[in-house]
Amino acid sequence: MTSPVGFTLVQLRYFLVAAERGSMSEASAELHIAQSAVSAAIHNLENDLSAQLFIRRRGKGLTLTPAGERLQHQARELLARAREMEREARGEGDALTGPVTVGCFVTLAPHYVPRLFTECTRRHPGIEVNVVEGETDQLVEALKAGRVDFALAYGLGLATEPELHGETVARAPAYAVVAADHPLAGRGPVQLAELAAEPLVLLDLPHSRDYFRSLLAAAGVSPDVRYRTQSYETVRSLVARGLGFSLLNQRLPITQTYGGGEVAELELRDPGPPLDVRIASVKGVTQTARARAVRDVLRDIARGAGAA
Repeated sequence: MTSPVGFTLVQLRYFLVAAERGSMSEASAELHIAQSAVSAAIHNLENDLSAQLFIRRRGKGLTLTPAGERLQHQARELLARAREMEREARGEGDALTGPVTVGCFVTLAPHYVPRLFTECTRRHPGIEVNVVEGETDQLVEALKAGRVDFALAYGLGLATEPELHGETVARAPAYAVVAADHPLAGRGPVQLAELAAEPLVLLDLPHSRDYFRSLLAAAGVSPDVRYRTQSYETVRSLVARGLGFSLLNQRLPITQTYGGGEVAELELRDPGPPLDVRIASVKGVTQTARARAVRDVLRDIARGAGAA
């Protein structure tokens, strides 16, 4: 016979609030209960689990132990599932309501997030979609910490994360971008070698920079990296002023830039491997019905968008 579970959902809730606040007193204030009640619940939880969850330092608040960090992630999932079970038991299972937090790679956000909000509002008006934008490493950290339900990102940097599952929903081939009055503008596909003598404006994001350098190296081009920026639109604006060429993956429906200039996109004869656009989540984590619904919407948008 299986032994009964010793801890309660209330204890887990108190633990999560204390972990997020880093303080027993702040947790008690948020929960509107006595600090002694929070301390007792967490103390009993530690006894039930035979594990220390916090390091307590006088005047410095609470710090999660490794066991506490693992429980924080598991407790978030368990409480989310418990709330879903409660709604289903009350006959509310078909009503998709509540928050869903989606991570999105910074350069993908302008292309996908507006459509995600619009389509989710149309299909699931009861769901509140929140988006956290970041670079790949930041999104991976947010996924593992349970701060986002899933994330939309390029495959770069995700393949080396054994805890994550990635579903490819689109592929984005690289292309070159030059000023609208560039001699190659308006031509058909070009070789990267035809741009070798020109300065490179590099989209200088982790993983992205290595990807672009690998494409150039495969084409035998040693780039003269004259300008670096982490902004997709700053890249386009610099190129529009004739300061060099760049390589990008996501395409815009307009050639105008924030700086007032115009760019031209060049197809590449030697584009190298395209970037996979993936929806990433933590393996083994059962997502809520509302998170699955938002994921379905994002999948439909991505597959319809292709490399857009």
